Amino acid sequence: MIRIYLIGYMGVGKTTVGKKLAQLFDIGFVDLDKFIENRYHKTVPEIFAERGEEEFRLIEQKALIEVSSIEDVVISTGGGTPCFFDNVGLMNETGITVYIHAEPDELAARLSASKNIRPVVAGKSGEELTAFIASHLKDREKFYNQAQIVYKTDRLITKDEIHLTVEGIAHEIKKLLK
Repeated sequence: MIRIYLIGYMGVGKTTVGKKLAQLFDIGFVDLDKFIENRYHKTVPEIFAERGEEEFRLIEQKALIEVSSIEDVVISTGGGTPCFFDNVGLMNETGITVYIHAEPDELAARLSASKNIRPVVAGKSGEELTAFIASHLKDREKFYNQAQIVYKTDRLITKDEIHLTVEGIAHEIKKLLK
């Protein structure tokens, strides 16, 4: 039985890497945000707007507890998931946690190029976006760094770069499993 949680800042590639990692290990894949959206028939930004962050975080925790019982799965979490209610502790107890790390300027470039508009960074661009991410990331890293594996990545643009990242993370997971 294997359960892998991918954590890290929004835009770092948790879903992209998670799907490929699940294929590589021949196990299931769950995107926690999509799991919540399917359950509530609303997007995460809609839930956030209607219910506020506090209630969203309670919904998210409940969903995390539910998916933490699934076996043979890669779970891609939301950027804030590890930062509330000792969720990172739950993930560490029930599986292998992997923090995918990228620098703020790389995250800003990815978020600027993304088709998904993230409410928390909407309206920010350039240096303002990079500074916001750097500050936000600094607050969150105390949670992210509790992961059992910290994997630094610079770019996830081409298929080759994604493949190298997935292979690198898989190698670290296999070392941990031995």
